[in-house]
Amino acid sequence: MSNELFSIPQKVMEALSEVIVGKDDIKELMLVTLLSGGHLLIEGLPGTGKTLIAKTFARAISGKFKRIQFTPDMLPSDITGFSMYSPDGSSRFIAGPIFANVLLADELNRATPRTQSALLESMQENQVSIEGTTHRLASPLMVIASQVPYGGTGTYPLPDVQADRFLLRAWSGYPQEEEERDIVNKIDFIEEKETSPAQQVTDPDEIMQLRQAIRNIYLSEKIRDYIMSLIWHTRRNPNVLDSPSPRASIALYKTSRALALLRQRDFVTPDDVKDLFVPVLHHRLRITPEAEMEEVKPMDIIEKALTEVAVPKEP
Repeated sequence: MSNELFSIPQKVMEALSEVIVGKDDIKELMLVTLLSGGHLLIEGLPGTGKTLIAKTFARAISGKFKRIQFTPDMLPSDITGFSMYSPDGSSRFIAGPIFANVLLADELNRATPRTQSALLESMQENQVSIEGTTHRLASPLMVIASQVPYGGTGTYPLPDVQADRFLLRAWSGYPQEEEERDIVNKIDFIEEKETSPAQQVTDPDEIMQLRQAIRNIYLSEKIRDYIMSLIWHTRRNPNVLDSPSPRASIALYKTSRALALLRQRDFVTPDDVKDLFVPVLHHRLRITPEAEMEEVKPMDIIEKALTEVAVPKEP
């Protein structure tokens, strides 16, 4: 990999940090998700900067950005698009907002499961099928979906099949006191940056080159066995109702290589895997009703696996 290509992830992080105060963990997970060819689920409270960080991220990679505010009355065609027919019998396709490089699906769990499912084909196969016609989507395509904590007014749970399509999950909480003070002090600058052309440090073609280069990041047999041991430990936990699918193993494998690249290494270490285990597993675990009554949480199961599975001594 050329030094110029190798430096792109750090340039993207710097471009994000010019506008976004704090949230380094979300910035890192966004970039890891993009380089791994996946999609990101951000759970958190309203007003914590999810839209701003997604928009700034799209600008930094010179990508086309679209945003959908999900509501209970939305239809699948509001996402994918539809065919418009004329009186003479002809028709033309009206593309929906899914035709973008970065799509922010804001408050995804306020839409019904039927509407949520409109994203499934797009996220898995990078295409949409409408009235028997298949339409290819842009490359790269990354869906960044925000989710208000389930149980709030007007929310629907994400179906397991939908949640499993998200490569990683992040949490967007309120900033620390010093960070919030910094945000208030810089708000005029942040708002100016939000409406002005952002610094573009790469483009979609270079992102696709980076995705190919990541395949050359070395991941040893010991690290691969460590990934499998962590996943199988959670599957054997009696408190787990729906265990993670093989997509979780694949996600941990792919994202650990992307994280190694971000950390400017050409090999994966156990720490890369451990740092990504929570974002990969948290949204994929379903707890049994008996365990919920005992207040067992997904983090309890994840931490138990990280504690009990032996860490390989060498990469």
